Amino acid sequence: MFFKKEIKKVTSHPIFNIKKQMAGIYIHIPFCKQRCSYCAFYSTTLYNIREQYVNALCKELVMRKDYAGGATIETIYFGGGTPSTLSIEQLQRICNTIYATYPVTNTPEVTIECNPDDLTTDFLSQLKELPFNRISMGVQSFNDAQLKRLGRRHNAEKARLAVKNAREAGYNNISIDLIFALPGSTKESWQHDLDSAIALCPDHISAYNLTYEEGTPMHSALERGEFAELSEEENVEQFQMLITKLKEAGYRHYEISNFALPGCESRHNSSYWNDTSYIGCGAAAHSYNGDSRQWNIANIQEYIKGIEDGNPNFEIEELTEEERYNDTILTRLRTAKGLPLAWMNEKFSEGLNKHMLCVAKKEIALGNLKEENEHLSLTEKGIFISDAVIRELIYI
Repeated sequence: MFFKKEIKKVTSHPIFNIKKQMAGIYIHIPFCKQRCSYCAFYSTTLYNIREQYVNALCKELVMRKDYAGGATIETIYFGGGTPSTLSIEQLQRICNTIYATYPVTNTPEVTIECNPDDLTTDFLSQLKELPFNRISMGVQSFNDAQLKRLGRRHNAEKARLAVKNAREAGYNNISIDLIFALPGSTKESWQHDLDSAIALCPDHISAYNLTYEEGTPMHSALERGEFAELSEEENVEQFQMLITKLKEAGYRHYEISNFALPGCESRHNSSYWNDTSYIGCGAAAHSYNGDSRQWNIANIQEYIKGIEDGNPNFEIEELTEEERYNDTILTRLRTAKGLPLAWMNEKFSEGLNKHMLCVAKKEIALGNLKEENEHLSLTEKGIFISDAVIRELIYI
């Protein structure tokens, strides 16, 4: 992190009221049939407690209904883990609880993350009866050897079949995830992944640079010298290929790691980048209301016990103005639209805005930032060193 946060542990107060409008609900489903070698998100293979977990999740949704302050819910996102490992009945019960408890707009974006292996014609036909209108699947690569190294349980052909099955089931908003700079990958192998992805015509593509998170099997393998990390030059080359190829294919680069066909930008993810409030339910899920962040305990047994006892186990941090400013820089500058200067001037103090404009002037002169239509955003050059540019703008 770029700055310190004061964190206050709270375990006795189940409800915090949001004063501001809230747009989204995030549901964390932590179950996975097997752990991916690169993944540092909280997940578990304890399948025998899925029913108990769903019961607790539904109870938390009801307990925290006042957190939304009566605002209309515009997006619902089932993430993980692997939400598609739940049964249709369990998914239906969670959806029913949301719709019975919260005022949901007539045109919500409702996303479910799925493993390609799970998207059979039978599963999809049943899923179509639920409110989900957007599917996000973790393809990651179309190279079977790389998929095996990543610990994925599908192969390239199953990924292609999953997209085909989803289209035939009537889904017209499909997103796939890719990872670049995989160990041993080359310009040619990444070209193959990009061509394979584009050939499927997904509506949205998220592409992430592989990071070796401490504590993951892939990080341990790297430490043991089982493979070498790609050079910075190779990372940049693959990122440039990503941007060029997807732009040529008609995708809009609307956030550093996200590309969409016109009108298919992720509404839920955009809420994270645009300072919109959201409630997160489930083990390790995060919530944000503009003034504070809170997150549930990253332990499924402790999470269930806390909910069952009526004493949810979570932590909360009240954000100072400087921390809110830093969060805004960190998120909004990742988007193509960038920072709205008039809004920044209204939201933050004169001192913070002076700091931002002073640093921005230097970065504009270096060609890393640009100011257009009262917005400050990264240039094409700046995108490649976005971490460094953002770090300069952060207020310490």
